[in-house]
Order: sequence, then C-alpha cells, then structure tokens
Amino acid sequence: MSSSILPFRGPLFMILATGSYATNDTLMKLATEGLPPYQVLMMRGIAAMIWGMPLLFALGYGGRIRMMFDAQVLSRNLLETIAVMCFIVALANMPIADATALGQITPLVVILGASLAFGEKVSGMTMALISLGFAGALMIAQPSGEGISVYAILALANAVLCAGRDLAGRRIGADIPGMIVAMSAVVIVLAGAAGGHLLLEEWQAPGLRHLLLLAGSGFFLIFGHFFIFMAYRVGPTGAVAPFYYCFTVWAVISGLLVFGHLPNTLAICGIVLVVASGLLIVYHDRRRRRLAPVA
Repeated sequence: MSSSILPFRGPLFMILATGSYATNDTLMKLATEGLPPYQVLMMRGIAAMIWGMPLLFALGYGGRIRMMFDAQVLSRNLLETIAVMCFIVALANMPIADATALGQITPLVVILGASLAFGEKVSGMTMALISLGFAGALMIAQPSGEGISVYAILALANAVLCAGRDLAGRRIGADIPGMIVAMSAVVIVLAGAAGGHLLLEEWQAPGLRHLLLLAGSGFFLIFGHFFIFMAYRVGPTGAVAPFYYCFTVWAVISGLLVFGHLPNTLAICGIVLVVASGLLIVYHDRRRRRLAPVA
C-alpha cells in the first residue's frame, strides 16, 4: 500500500465505522416503534449472525472461531454489550440529538485513556483541534437541554463504556483478525440482549417491516464493529479518535434522507468544523511525525 495512503487508513476506517453505526442506529430507531428495546437488540443480533457467520467462513476464518472467546476479546466485547444495552434504552426514550450529543465525549475519553494507559503523547494543538470537533458535534446535535434524566445518564454511560471498549481493543493481539472480533461482539451482545429481554420484557410479535429493518441493521452492525476495531489497530489514537465526530455528520445525512429533517445553519457550520478539525488533525499528525527526530 502506498506510503501516502497509510496515515489515512485509521481515519478512513473510523469514517466507515461511524457511517455503518449511524445506519444501524437509524434502522434500530425505526424498529423500536412497536417493539421493546432488548427484543430489538436480540433480533438484530440474530440477523447479524445470519449475515456474518457465512462471511467468516468465506474469509477462511472458520478454524479460528475459538479466538472469539479469547480473554482480551471477551473483555472488549463485554464492555460493548453493557454500552449498547444502555444506549438502546436511551435511544428509545429520548431525542436522538440528545443521545448523539452525549456520545461525543467518547473521543476525549479515548485519547485521555490512551495517554494514561499507553503513554501516547497528545500535543496541545491536537487537543485544541479535538475541542473544535467537539464543539462542531454539539452544533450538529443541538441537544434540547431538557435536563438530566435516567435516559441521559444511560447515554452518558454508553459513551464512557464505548471509550473503554476501544481502549481494551488496543490490547488484542495482532494475530486475531478484525472480523473475528466483530463476530464475537455480535455473539456477546446477542447473549446479553436475550438475557435482558427474558428478565425485563414481554415478547411482541414483529411485523414484516420490523424484520426487514432489523435484517438491514444487523448487516451494517457487523461492519461497524469491524471498522471501528481496525481503525484503532492501524492508526494512532490521537489521529483516529476525533473522526468519531463524523457520527454526527452521518446522523444529519440520515435525518435528511430518512426523516426529511433539513440541517439548519448552525448544524451546517458544525459539519464544517467537524470536517475541518479532522483534516487538520491528520495533517498535524503527519507533520509532527515527519519532523520527529529519528532515534
């Protein structure tokens, strides 16, 4: 692969991950109209298994399925499970803009955690650009300011747990393929959602519309898991994490195409800030590495 492309792999994977997750969230939001949240998660997990397991074998990873239960992989995906079980309840009970806005602390927590846990240095310029992206994300999401509720706390918990998931993923060995990690996440979340549904909900018969929505959601979920794991595997945290803010850009696109919501002037300005901060972070990171003294 060209050396000029290599620095952009991590950010590109993060852009694809946030796009996949935003599509998944849109389809899940539609599916929760008439179905309880953990049942939606469980059915989405079944759909993802139907899509993902044949793909796993087609890629030649059938003999590595046991790696799905590696200790480090399980640690990452248990955090994913708790995070998504918090998020689905918040998503079903609060404005999507509020849930999205609270999720924007994830990159900040990831970068702080990488600095503390892995000794990664983050320059003052990078932190300033991250703050710029954070401001842009809030301008896009435009939370309603209805105050702190239990659902807001769940959305906030989701953001912190997602950061923990991404940091835990850094500890997974390079010999474990990204698709194995993604399918492990599907299996573990499916088990957690099934338990939550059996304990807390009553089964509601899904219609054909629900089944089609969740089949699509499961498809995009696999690639969201795969790309977000690979983003942190191939790129430095400081250059990759800020591109999580692209989630809000994808959310605006989803709102326009699916719900007919046109972005206002403030949201358009926020999109410009998010894109500009991301590009400047990549440029600054490349320049810093080029100028760094060779040991």
